Amino acid sequence: MSGPTLSDKIQEAAAAIRRLASKQGTSRAAASPEWRPEVGVILGSGLGDLALEVEDAVRLDYAEIPHFPRSTVMGHAGTLVMGTLEGRNVLVYQGRVHYYEGYTMEEITFSVRLMKALGAHTMLVTNAVGGIAEKLIPGDLATIRDHINFMGMNPLRGPNAEALGPRFPRMDDAYDVVLRTYAHDVAKAQGLDLKDAVYLALSGPSYETRAEIAFFRQFGAETVGMSTVPEVIVARHSGLRVLGVSCVTNALHGTYEEANHEAVVAQANEAKPRFIRLIRGILRDLPAPAPTATSGHH
Repeated sequence: MSGPTLSDKIQEAAAAIRRLASKQGTSRAAASPEWRPEVGVILGSGLGDLALEVEDAVRLDYAEIPHFPRSTVMGHAGTLVMGTLEGRNVLVYQGRVHYYEGYTMEEITFSVRLMKALGAHTMLVTNAVGGIAEKLIPGDLATIRDHINFMGMNPLRGPNAEALGPRFPRMDDAYDVVLRTYAHDVAKAQGLDLKDAVYLALSGPSYETRAEIAFFRQFGAETVGMSTVPEVIVARHSGLRVLGVSCVTNALHGTYEEANHEAVVAQANEAKPRFIRLIRGILRDLPAPAPTATSGHH
């Protein structure tokens, strides 16, 4: 007897979230069965504190949600937060799970399927990255212009569920140009020098060798990390708009700093006030999606 399909798991998890949220009090808007998130936010290493600023919040531990994987890495709390931020309905994942933790691609992208099922039209994905390009220094924030999938795996491999998205989704416009332009306008108004970068994703968890970094630089990569790309592929498969924002936590050029996870989290913490201010500013007047952006995939 075959187990539940991916669609079954998504619906079961979504129903459980609604049920668990309703128990947290009808005075909270997010506890209402009619509540829908507009934006799903995934917070990367050391960037989870933005979730603490969500108002009228309903908070659920990942362990409470059926089929939802648990975060096992320092800097990833493992909490789903629903509420409002800058007057916008948000679904915030305080911590993500990674391929290197031993999860399948289906499991690490389940959060994206879920935000779509709950009603979101836009995904704001964040991460901590190493800076390959010389223009990037620790503490910099950068929008993701494009990505290179070097993880050796695609989350859409296997049978395709037409109800969830097309067999061959386009990725040439993965990172929404309208949202990226808008993010840079917000940063400029804040006096923030927001960079723009091509992100390369590896499976991890080991950091990169010097030869690999030199190779990636020739490849056109400007930042490197161990997440995000599977989530973005599934978001585009689902018809979600995507904006990506990276926090550069270590430099992989010049003197080539030795990387370690504690330093990565510490640097993300240092950049946190600027990061939170930028994301709040982006959410405040987020452009509405064009009709084609959420019209489905048929």
